[in-house]
Amino acid sequence: MGVLEVGWDQVFAWRAHRQFLTAPTAAGPVAIAERLAGLQAQVASAAETAAAVRGSDPQPEAVTAALTSGTLVKTWAMRGTLHAMTPEHAAAALSLIGSARTWEKPSWQKTFGATPDQISALVTAVSEILAEQVLTRDELVDAVLAEPGFAHLGAQLRSGWGAVLKPLAWQGALCHGPARGTKITFTAPANQIPGWTGLPDPDTAAPTLIAAYLGAYGPAKPDTFDAWLSRNNLRKTVVRRWFADLGDTLTEVSVDGTTGWIRAEHADDLAAATLDGAIHLLGPFDQYVLGPGTGDTALLPTEHRAKVSRAAGWISPLVLVDGRIAGTWEQVDTEIVVSTFDARPLPKRALAAAVERLAVATGAPGLTGRLA
Repeated sequence: MGVLEVGWDQVFAWRAHRQFLTAPTAAGPVAIAERLAGLQAQVASAAETAAAVRGSDPQPEAVTAALTSGTLVKTWAMRGTLHAMTPEHAAAALSLIGSARTWEKPSWQKTFGATPDQISALVTAVSEILAEQVLTRDELVDAVLAEPGFAHLGAQLRSGWGAVLKPLAWQGALCHGPARGTKITFTAPANQIPGWTGLPDPDTAAPTLIAAYLGAYGPAKPDTFDAWLSRNNLRKTVVRRWFADLGDTLTEVSVDGTTGWIRAEHADDLAAATLDGAIHLLGPFDQYVLGPGTGDTALLPTEHRAKVSRAAGWISPLVLVDGRIAGTWEQVDTEIVVSTFDARPLPKRALAAAVERLAVATGAPGLTGRLA
């Protein structure tokens, strides 16, 4: 088929439906994480909220339970941040991110003090240490520092940001294990994930992750996919080849003159999608904005970006009106205080329905809402 021409209203209506916002699912957090190509889990409660607002029967700590069982895995993935992902999507994402070899760049070595050879040695050492056990960060670091050649990396290994540990995750040497009280743990993926088969070749992994991404956040360009995945650290020619190799499984789409791609199987649904006027309240670090990125001006006007993308990487809770980000909210005691970008009034019934949905999702009955 030729180029499909649609407007942003259709795109946002389609995304809201695909992301289980207009049609919450009973399938549970694993299906939700699969549809969204991962739940941002840098803040654990944010992942729980993201799953809960998309479920028709949300359960407390559902994401945590899936992580404990190994049906989801928590690891440093997209953009170097922690995500809860299905094992298949995690393996694909780690393969592609690792193929960028960011730890071999001089700027990375200068900042974090580890050479490529030392990272390679760390991969071997940590793989052996975690082969049959689960360790806290301190226990893992103590075991690593007992090996020769790593003493100067102690401070970096203990850092909460995990900069030196991330390349190990991207090469499949470790992932997060079940929490031990308030302490995080690490283990080998094979210990945590039933049937783990390791990381696929990047060319094998690319179709899996691109299809997952476009199935939630399309239409999108290769550069947008790479920005979501690696902050554009992959070679542009390689990413474009991955898209091209998908051939007829993708359809080219023009959205008010902006070209992108979507899975061909979704083209008819995108063309027919319509907005329903509903208001949705999403939690912090929600994939609805992280997928396309806070720089997407059709979704989030430039003049309001700083209200959503805040200091220290914080992403505010979102107010969606007709699929667009129209404001932010915060909880003050039992009240949801909504701040819209243009101070426009919101329909009282629609806002009350959104607050009730949030209350059910988060297990906080009695919430009320008001405009700031």
